[in-house]
Amino acid sequence: MAEWNAYYHNEDEEEAEEREAPGGEYKATGRDSLVFLVDASKEMFIKGEDGQPSNFDMTMEVVRNVYIHKIESSYRDLLALVFYGTEQSKNPRNSFKHVYVYHDLDEPGAKRVQEVNALRGEKGAHLAAKLMGSGEASLGDALWCCSNLYSDIKLRLSQKRLMIFTCRDEPHVGDSTKDRQARIKASDLKETGVVIDLIHLMKVDGFDVSLFFRDIVSPPEDESELGLQLEPCDKLEDLKKWVQAKEQKRRLARMSLCLGEGLDVAVGVYATAVQAQKPTPVRLYRETNEPVHSKTRTFHTQTGSLLLPSEIKKVQVYGKKQIVMERDEVDAIKKFGDPGLFLVGFKPMEKLKLHHHIRSSVFIYPEEDEVKGSACLFSALLKKCSERNVLALCRCITRRNCPPRYVALVPQLEEADEGKLQITPPGFNIIYLPYADDMRTLDPPHCPPASQKQVNKMKEIVYKLRFTYKSDAFENPVLQQHYRNLEALALDMMAPEDIDDHIMPKVDQIDHRLGPLVQEFKDLVYPADYNPETKPAPKRKAADAGSGAEKKAKVEVTEAELRTHLQNGTLGKLTVPVLKEACKQFGIRTTGTKKQELIDALTGKLGP
Repeated sequence: MAEWNAYYHNEDEEEAEEREAPGGEYKATGRDSLVFLVDASKEMFIKGEDGQPSNFDMTMEVVRNVYIHKIESSYRDLLALVFYGTEQSKNPRNSFKHVYVYHDLDEPGAKRVQEVNALRGEKGAHLAAKLMGSGEASLGDALWCCSNLYSDIKLRLSQKRLMIFTCRDEPHVGDSTKDRQARIKASDLKETGVVIDLIHLMKVDGFDVSLFFRDIVSPPEDESELGLQLEPCDKLEDLKKWVQAKEQKRRLARMSLCLGEGLDVAVGVYATAVQAQKPTPVRLYRETNEPVHSKTRTFHTQTGSLLLPSEIKKVQVYGKKQIVMERDEVDAIKKFGDPGLFLVGFKPMEKLKLHHHIRSSVFIYPEEDEVKGSACLFSALLKKCSERNVLALCRCITRRNCPPRYVALVPQLEEADEGKLQITPPGFNIIYLPYADDMRTLDPPHCPPASQKQVNKMKEIVYKLRFTYKSDAFENPVLQQHYRNLEALALDMMAPEDIDDHIMPKVDQIDHRLGPLVQEFKDLVYPADYNPETKPAPKRKAADAGSGAEKKAKVEVTEAELRTHLQNGTLGKLTVPVLKEACKQFGIRTTGTKKQELIDALTGKLGP
């Protein structure tokens, strides 16, 4: 019975637990979780100068953006919104005073986005004052409440993150007992794997992190990492970038970087760029509008009986024979070693060419929690590779039963902007290198070369149309329109928000820049009577003399030719129409249209 239960699994549950990462070679198991712990004190509702939004209003805007982003990118992740320092209390069993759980840990949805929208602006401030109010603060109780939210979740969580939004550097105003309780509870949370981040907001007399919060938040993973932000956020855009940089840091996998016998470094694998796609449609049951869960069963084609996994074999045709293999044997054939990176040597950076990039790269960073000393050794390797301008050549096996590949580890040093926000993290970019079989010899078409006058004229056109390109300035209009339509339907909006299609060419501006250059280029390249709008005359089809119908190509093959192909093992070189016609000549009935099925049918008929 255990075998039956193991076989008849729910495919949707497996998909929820294990999601395919970009490139198909890494899998991120579990779900991400994020808890917003927001200070609801009176100081948070004070508006800034010149009508600037309050810290509470900016926080709600950021929370709303994260909710929408999670719905669009990874809707199975869990989010929660908790307020502390409130007058009213609302939490499981009301065990903690002055803690208001607005949203418990669950998947984001349209209703939650609407509820966060209700807390924005002037009306939102009045609603928050009426609903929660402002009272005493006990960060220790708030952290304890968040810990209970995590303990109530029975799902596998790959990442636990808690973000504290506040503009008060001393939430307990010198109460040493509450300070000690908060530090103890923060330490307990960090021991259970929860990463605590501080998003400190603008304060009139300045925000001093060292007074209290330096002992609360999680320490930086490495001395070279940025760690705590010293300057508070006073602009909404900076706050969005700050939260986005912390929230989107998702590890795809953990691997070991073997530098020699007995010398392993634990590293985490991260995706630096992911292709944005429309989400996969979800099948719903027509009557109840609930998701449909699919299950797979395999039946015998002749008897119709249900097959167990042990009764299913895999076959590979080799030398006109069917090689039958068990699943364990197939797995053993695929296995080349344990997952990890194995250092082979070093090469100058000049050896890495642009055409060696065959797929999107990934990024690795040390995991000090897995192997002590990984950060120090990783940092030393990164520093030396950067100083000597070399790359590390490694043999890489991404996961079990995956073929090995050669990869290049390209060093990358840390960079920060003027606001000390990290732009480029330190680590290695993994560049997947091609095999010799991946290289192709192309035969480019031979075209008449352009004259020097034509080349010079095109150079003038290119110079006139040059502009500074930034990838983050152009959004996919199809995806943006798709999500705006979904947002309008989910939030009961009258109409979707308008989007700006930035990839549409600005024809008027282009014509103004080029002036007469276009016509001069046409005069140099095209003949005088050339008109691109006129279509060439269609070619006359060869017609049959009797009926006028186009003759059909013959695909008949004689029996002698088929037997010759069968003896030489070249039946696979014949096309599918030819094989189908041959089957009809010999009275072979084929239910399938695959080429291998047709070849097997002819082999059984003409074979010895």
